[in-house]
Amino acid sequence: MHTVRRNAVIDLGTNTFHLLIAEVNDVGHIHEIHRERHFVKLAENGIAEIGPAPYRRGQEALKLFRQVLDEQEVREVRAFGTAALRTASNGPDFIREAREAAGIDITLIPGDEEARLITKGVLLAIPPPEGRILIMDIGGGSTEFIIVADGEALWRQSFPVGVSVLHNGFHHQDPISSGEVTRLEDFLSRELRPLQRALERYPAHHLVGAAGTFDVLANVLYDENAPKHPTSHQLQLDGLAELHDRIINSTLEERLHTPGIPAQRADMIVVAMILLRFVFTLAGIRRVTVSDYAMKEGMLSEM
Repeated sequence: MHTVRRNAVIDLGTNTFHLLIAEVNDVGHIHEIHRERHFVKLAENGIAEIGPAPYRRGQEALKLFRQVLDEQEVREVRAFGTAALRTASNGPDFIREAREAAGIDITLIPGDEEARLITKGVLLAIPPPEGRILIMDIGGGSTEFIIVADGEALWRQSFPVGVSVLHNGFHHQDPISSGEVTRLEDFLSRELRPLQRALERYPAHHLVGAAGTFDVLANVLYDENAPKHPTSHQLQLDGLAELHDRIINSTLEERLHTPGIPAQRADMIVVAMILLRFVFTLAGIRRVTVSDYAMKEGMLSEM
């Protein structure tokens, strides 16, 4: 008989705070009890310091999480801070206030540990892949890439190319100008050179995307003819170029009224699509799977 534990993970991302409560048995099966997210956008005023409004939103989200944790009688809680809390000068103040006001202890984890946990979560969600895969998790402050074969990571790295960083640095006109696109692509060429070298050594043409922007793609490009799977989804890539061009050339107001794009992602979806196109070209991507699991589920499996 399997032992079952009710645990919770809080993922404090640069854009989104996530709470996942689940029962996990001793063979790692995850039965979700409760999931919620709050778009706090910690880097709204830049990643060097959390501005007053996002700071307040973040603390309020944690107090709401504490109420749910108490209602659900969760035994063990782990909260992880990522890029924004690692970088912001007032990150330590935020962590201290979270402990005092919400009773939540936050552990900062480096990008490499993010990548490791993302790998673990994704591999729990997708069918065993044939050949190498490139896992990509687009965050607000950073984006993680992992090349995997036979269940083992051959290479992984976290890069400071999250959508908040790209949006704050390059997207100032509405719609984005061709000059801004060019400067952004030049920046990605420089920043992602280690990814280019890794792909030359370990070519991977199957991209597995975790959450965030990939959820938007799954809404719009879901492949109805692909075999159904409970925790992952295949994309139909025929419509990707048209979707990319439509988003890149749209105004914020137009994106807010585009089916499949959540209002909370309408501002940063442009730079996310440019990042995706860059990676698709760099890796020669021919197939895309969207994973329902990412870092949170990787964390849970280890608790």
